[in-house]
Amino acid sequence: MVTKEDLLYRMVFTLKDGARVLIRPLMKEDKEALIELFTNISYEDRRYMRHNVHDPAVITEWIDKLDYDSIFPMIALVGDRIVGDATLHFNPGTARHRGEMRIFLAKDFRNRGLGNKLVQAITEIAKRKNLSMLEVQIVLDLTSDIKALERLGFERKCVFEDYFMLPDGEMKDIVHMINRIRPPQNEF
Repeated sequence: MVTKEDLLYRMVFTLKDGARVLIRPLMKEDKEALIELFTNISYEDRRYMRHNVHDPAVITEWIDKLDYDSIFPMIALVGDRIVGDATLHFNPGTARHRGEMRIFLAKDFRNRGLGNKLVQAITEIAKRKNLSMLEVQIVLDLTSDIKALERLGFERKCVFEDYFMLPDGEMKDIVHMINRIRPPQNEF
């Protein structure tokens, strides 16, 4: 259950180049800024998205169906501009100890440390929700992203061959990575 405290989460920091960034939960009022983030991305970036984020109706549906107990979305803001989006997807039942993380950064905010801060924010929320691990599924070709996640504590667990289909039908391998954010309870 997401609490009021979770919705008040804030992280403020300055990037090395002086840009001031605020990370906070996504709110319904952020719809237009989120649409702007996703509709302005390149075709190459869109190829790797799970949803047709170029369509404003997709983003509108996300906002209209905002349910923090299913998906906890965080945004990174520089002024009024959303420059990063990260989501923590909660699982039910036997998978309730795991959360899936997804991150997207505006092209001009990549390789500047923002991704690390978004992972940190998602990890803090996951710990508050008593999750044991975070999972990421990432296209195997995205080697620099995989290395960045490894530096943040994620481990490669397996590769699923031909698991992700690009819009043109090309198949890509996916690497499944996890980060154990709580030690396992080995009591009997």
